[in-house]
Amino acid sequence: MPIKIETTAELAADTGQLDARASLHDKAVHALRQVMDPELPLNIYDLGLIYGLALDDASQTATLTMTLTAPNCPVAEELPKAAQAAVATATGYTTKVVLTFDPPWDKAKLPLEAKLALGLL
Repeated sequence: MPIKIETTAELAADTGQLDARASLHDKAVHALRQVMDPELPLNIYDLGLIYGLALDDASQTATLTMTLTAPNCPVAEELPKAAQAAVATATGYTTKVVLTFDPPWDKAKLPLEAKLALGLL
């Protein structure tokens, strides 16, 4: 199942349309919201798969801490790469992804809006 992510050019253009005053963090979050989970109709940010995003302006590096919905996720290789590319494009920083399963993801991490969209309430 392919992961939906805009091309680098589309993502850069879309991120560039954010208010010029938007922080790099805001641009990175916006970019992560363009990466869709292939099995659930939500982006990986709103799905709760992103546990942390640290930007180091001095070294121009970004560290993205994320998880997957399950350790045996069929897109375990592609989804982190898509997230890495999204953050790198949005920030221009070298981006490293730290994949963790601690704590494990579960549906309780979904925000109320996501639960409503998935019909879980």
